[in-house]
Amino acid sequence: MPELPEVQTIVDDLNRKIKGDSIAGFWSDWKKTVKMPIEKFEKEIKNKKILSASRIGKNIFLNLSGGKTIYIHLKMTGHLLVKSPPKADQPLAEKAKSNEPDYFSEKVNQYIHHIFYLKSGRTLEFSDLRKFGKIILADTDKIKEIKEIGGLGIDAVSKKFTFEKLDEILDKRATKIKLLLMDQSKLAGVGNIYVSEILFEAGILPTRSASKISREERKKLYRAIKKTLEKGIKLRGTSDSDYRDTAGAPGNFQKVLKVYRRAGKKCPKCGTIIQRIKLGQRGTFFCPVCQK
Repeated sequence: MPELPEVQTIVDDLNRKIKGDSIAGFWSDWKKTVKMPIEKFEKEIKNKKILSASRIGKNIFLNLSGGKTIYIHLKMTGHLLVKSPPKADQPLAEKAKSNEPDYFSEKVNQYIHHIFYLKSGRTLEFSDLRKFGKIILADTDKIKEIKEIGGLGIDAVSKKFTFEKLDEILDKRATKIKLLLMDQSKLAGVGNIYVSEILFEAGILPTRSASKISREERKKLYRAIKKTLEKGIKLRGTSDSDYRDTAGAPGNFQKVLKVYRRAGKKCPKCGTIIQRIKLGQRGTFFCPVCQK
């Protein structure tokens, strides 16, 4: 599932590519994803201007004119693609070699289940291999009333996420630190990939009880959260599996992973073999020497 850096990359792309455009129509061949009748959904969004794209945790929002917002959750295998039609005078072979979105990729397009047609001629297409994604239309001023949003904790890159807030989240909780950091009701946006890298950066074992982490260790943890997520955003996310940006391109953070999915390999700091255990049914990676 895309985590905060991947979703932020998509939101930044959407603001750069389709902000200010208007919706001309909508198509879907998998109605379960759209949480209202397709005909009503299209009628409600047609001719609406896209004012901005935004994010809360791992959730994407398209804010429209008329006080409406489209909420999109990519789930396990979803990604959004912004495509431009080929120019009338541009040969297909030339188009295929260009740096524009992979408009003719059969591998990508066979999983397209929802298309937003835009007045500029572009399309915003929702590819979802396993069809677990979600599209909800809501009043902009009521998006926090959506059950998936209302229960979220503080966003991990929000200015409101201070050291004091982290201290409050960890204090008096016996929960293992990895599981606590992944609890979206406490801290929104961090998932399995980044929590492994964060804890390695902070030098903290994922099995440690949150309440037993010292104040100095908490300061290191806070800096590691900020540093790791900011780097993830800068490198346009991690393409460990299905994640792609709005041009269908992979991210680059997987090239600098230090422990995640590196079990059996040497720690980049001390040379000790990286270990893997399971916590909360998720693979958990760490260095038994560098992390205490």
